[in-house]
Amino acid sequence: MKYSIFGESHGPAIGVVLEGVPSGLELDMAVIQKEMDRRRPGRSTLATARKEGDVPKILSGVFEGKTTGTPLCAVIENTDTRSGDYARTKDLARPGHADWPAHVRYNGCNDYRGGGHFSGRLTAPLVFAGAVAKQILERKGIRVGAHISCIYGINDAAMEDWDSLKAAAEKEFPVLDDGQGEQMQQAILEAKNELDSVGGSIECGVFGLPAGLGAPDFGLNAEGIFSQYLFAVPAVKAVSFGAGTAFSLMRGSEANDPLYVDDDGTVKAEQNNAGGINGGITNGMPLTFEVTMRPTPSIARQQFTIDMEKMENAELELQGRHDPCVVHRAVPVIEAAAALAACQLLGI
Repeated sequence: MKYSIFGESHGPAIGVVLEGVPSGLELDMAVIQKEMDRRRPGRSTLATARKEGDVPKILSGVFEGKTTGTPLCAVIENTDTRSGDYARTKDLARPGHADWPAHVRYNGCNDYRGGGHFSGRLTAPLVFAGAVAKQILERKGIRVGAHISCIYGINDAAMEDWDSLKAAAEKEFPVLDDGQGEQMQQAILEAKNELDSVGGSIECGVFGLPAGLGAPDFGLNAEGIFSQYLFAVPAVKAVSFGAGTAFSLMRGSEANDPLYVDDDGTVKAEQNNAGGINGGITNGMPLTFEVTMRPTPSIARQQFTIDMEKMENAELELQGRHDPCVVHRAVPVIEAAAALAACQLLGI
């Protein structure tokens, strides 16, 4: 199942085409809209003031309430754009953004308004695609969940099981420990008041994947497949599986996951430092990973940059509506990417 996202942040609409969707799937649009609302902007002071309904309209691939098996196309209208915010600085490359490399890659023809095709706005259709993928996975008893694991050095409780993540998904600020979540929100607001932004990380788990999926080879490796989907999400700068970078602090006796056979004959591990993957192949334990997301590059402070038209040094002071932190809105986005990666791993 392959997806292709189209549109720009300030264009008339954005959308996605999903190819290879199994036929006969009855899409629960209420559940899909709930996923869209988790990412939707304009709901709190922690996010951009841009207000979008983010209601997907299906153009093809569904007939009489069921998927047809042909390409599934959905569009989401952009209704609250303020393109004038970007006209004054259109030739100034925003530090931390893709403006300069995109200018080179597309010969200056890329849409600069709101970041164009490089905007976090384009994660809305990704969430739609992921919501479809989740419904396919649920038929196979596979669940995907995530939570904010850290914002600006403030850590949430560690992920334990699917039920805790399901509960976190019902919250406007998806953490396991609400006390830690309040401290995270305070850090976001402090950065916003200082015309700055903060980054953080998201921990995600895929529960129910059988052992034996993937391969050690290039293109088939389970970690490689997931990483490809995750790094396609704007602002993701690092991905680690299982214990991740903590492996550098361990001995083998600590890092290894002892195996045992439970009462029903299933092979399990006493711990899951490997994150459910050994040798590029799933081992039957939950597939777990953490992504690190950079602070939002759009900040209102004065910054040094270049004028791409004049090719000379310049200064930039941004205007417009921007997120002081994207991490809490990105939780359903990471879940969506993980669901699509899981489908590929399963050969869907």
